[in-house]
Amino acid sequence: MTARYATPEEIADWDSLIIANPDGGNVFSSFEYSEIKKLTNYTPRFIINGKLAITVLEKQTPPLGKLWYLPKGPNVTSSKALFDTLKALKPLAKKAGVFVVRIETELDRACQPTLERHGLKKSAAIIPNPSTITLDISSSLEDVLAALPQKGRHAIRRAERDGVTITSVKSTDKNCKIMYGLLSATAEGQFGIRSYNYYKEYWQSFEKAGLGQLFFAHFEGKIVAGAYAMTFGAKSTYKDGASVRERTAYGASHLLQWKVIEWAKSRGVTLHDFCGSPPSNEINNPDHPHHGVGMFKTAFNKQITDYIGCYDYVIQPPQYKIWTKIGERVYRKLYYKRTKDYYY
Repeated sequence: MTARYATPEEIADWDSLIIANPDGGNVFSSFEYSEIKKLTNYTPRFIINGKLAITVLEKQTPPLGKLWYLPKGPNVTSSKALFDTLKALKPLAKKAGVFVVRIETELDRACQPTLERHGLKKSAAIIPNPSTITLDISSSLEDVLAALPQKGRHAIRRAERDGVTITSVKSTDKNCKIMYGLLSATAEGQFGIRSYNYYKEYWQSFEKAGLGQLFFAHFEGKIVAGAYAMTFGAKSTYKDGASVRERTAYGASHLLQWKVIEWAKSRGVTLHDFCGSPPSNEINNPDHPHHGVGMFKTAFNKQITDYIGCYDYVIQPPQYKIWTKIGERVYRKLYYKRTKDYYY
């Protein structure tokens, strides 16, 4: 089987095709996400291989050719399906002048030895959840709450008793600025973030598509935390979260997350993804840069899910060798110098 480009009719119904994929689809493989990534100089490509819909983000990397990145894709559920898909993609990629296809499928990390035997090369994660924490919310909300670890239940109930309130709000320019201010303060010295315009476009675009929602937590008349979440098919994703540095109300972020879960549940979601944590073998390491994030999220589920992360499927070995030795580093540096933004 050989892959082909999607027709205009298929692209018009792209999200439905992605959700119909074997893994239930992923919001980062959605049409809306591909549109947002145009802001970082990607060109979306939409490919069909049999019944599998594949979202591709293309980067021009002269003189080496092009890089294809499959955000959270391809949406397969076995290493065999992955290898079959890559084999089908290769003729199309070669014809397009692509030298490497970067995949990020959510296969279990146990598949890694098999991938390496088939020649795939490990690369750095792009979407920051090669390890994550998920929560099954298919049962009633009462049962989901009762099954949370004691720390999580206590924090939610304490915040409610202390008067923390949660509101869902429109992603207006004013609210986006408030959320970005919280995010900037949370990120300072901890992790990098993109420009305000990128986040504003992201939040507003997903809200307009009926997929995203902004939330604020209030305490004593002030906004103390914010969250942006998305639903896509049967899954929800905690995309962005931030809070004030001074801990004025214990459990505010826990209650905020619980209200996100309630919202997702009301939209037919059965699995909530907290979108990122330290890997399972590092979750209790206090020196891990995301230790605090992991501790917060394990208040909802102590089980860590480890994915394979990013791998490169090499199409043109000579160009790929140059890319790994110097090309990628140079491109990332020049792009950041020119745009003050991240290459991927």
